[in-house]
Amino acid sequence: MSNDSPGVGEAVVTPVRVVIGLCLVAPFVAMLWVGSYAKTDPTLIGVPFFYWYQMLWVIVSTVLTVIAYRLWQRDQRARAARKEGAAE
Repeated sequence: MSNDSPGVGEAVVTPVRVVIGLCLVAPFVAMLWVGSYAKTDPTLIGVPFFYWYQMLWVIVSTVLTVIAYRLWQRDQRARAARKEGAAE
């Protein structure tokens, strides 16, 4: 068994990992659901909704990816600390 595999009784799907997954899936769902933004109104500074909505998701996707990355780092540090504590 490799060092990366979960130990006996260790949950693979945790609430933190579910949040990470949601952060990474949300932009895909938002962009694939074209019917929700395939319109011209409301405009923002003369730019139709269709365009500024997509550009807004570029920023939102970046923020969600950073959140997912930080949560993943925290999760990995916690797992390493638990592993070290169990080894002692």
